[in-house]
Amino acid sequence: MKVVDPARAANQFATPEAGNRFVAVQFRLKNTGEASYKDAPGNGAELVDGDGQHFSASLYAPTKAGPPFPGTVSVTIGDTALGYLTFELPAAAEPVTAQFSMNSGFSDDVGEWDLTRTPV
Repeated sequence: MKVVDPARAANQFATPEAGNRFVAVQFRLKNTGEASYKDAPGNGAELVDGDGQHFSASLYAPTKAGPPFPGTVSVTIGDTALGYLTFELPAAAEPVTAQFSMNSGFSDDVGEWDLTRTPV
């Protein structure tokens, strides 16, 4: 998982509101199930800051961090999909956790990554 903080807007039309910044997180989705996966990854992703506030992915905020996920992805059994999701956070907010849940966020299973740890 890669985190780009702050992430630069891809164009002059996609900018964060005054006092906010973009944070881009790269997710890799691997289909380990027994059926094809088709969903909108941005619907099931959140960043959590040190105060416990949850921030949903910004659906129309492309950044220069890297290739974004399209609105909907299809992943066949055994394959993977890789892309960035962008979040808009207040300038002072520190993201500490990234969360992802399938089925547009309605799955009971939630993947969680500690963003405060240094990758190995």
